[in-house]
Amino acid sequence: MPRRSRVGGVWVAAVLFALVLLLLLIFLLQNGQRAEVSFFGAHGQLPMGVALLLAAVFGVLLVALPGTARIVQLRMLSVRRTNAAQRTAAAAHPRPRTDEPVGGE
Repeated sequence: MPRRSRVGGVWVAAVLFALVLLLLLIFLLQNGQRAEVSFFGAHGQLPMGVALLLAAVFGVLLVALPGTARIVQLRMLSVRRTNAAQRTAAAAHPRPRTDEPVGGE
């Protein structure tokens, strides 16, 4: 069996993405009746499918914001720990000074 390649992975991802887009298009076309939408004082009418899709996107963003903040927090903690470990290792094994003559001369 041949090994998997990046190009093959990209191809599979592109096909899956196209299928998801096709399903979204079908969903939008089948839910075309108008719905009254109000958001932060803005009022308007949108097709029902578009309104539901926008609500889903806003929901994903609401979940992604705290997740992104936590990832940034963990990365900063990791950098601090790495720097502290490097300082500890440098203190335990000091490098010889380059301005001193070699051999005690």
